[in-house]
Amino acid sequence: QLQLVESGGGLVQPGGSLRLSCTASGFTLDYYTIGWFRQAPGKEREGVGCIDSSGGITNFADSVKGRFTISRDNAKNTVYLQMNSLKPEDTAIYYCAADRVFGKICVLRKGDYWGQGTQVTVSS
Repeated sequence: QLQLVESGGGLVQPGGSLRLSCTASGFTLDYYTIGWFRQAPGKEREGVGCIDSSGGITNFADSVKGRFTISRDNAKNTVYLQMNSLKPEDTAIYYCAADRVFGKICVLRKGDYWGQGTQVTVSS
């Protein structure tokens, strides 16, 4: 079964940090661009950032630039979203998605594979 699984979400205070993981099973992420997305209650899903298959290109939404970074460890078949200086408005369900086509993930925000999401709550 081909799937992506996110982990690492939880409750954190404003200003805190979390690292989310996106791990693939049933296929290798080596040739895939990975995107991170989030959806807050009552809002549309938005793109957070994406990383190409080589890890050389990353894009981020303006709202998270300078606070979030994406990295990948192909040996572990995992991509990470490091989130620092978290704000209450970062509260959302975070999803990862994978696709072989960079533009499909990073521009069109679509992907062949999606995870089930992990909840991130930023609150004091």
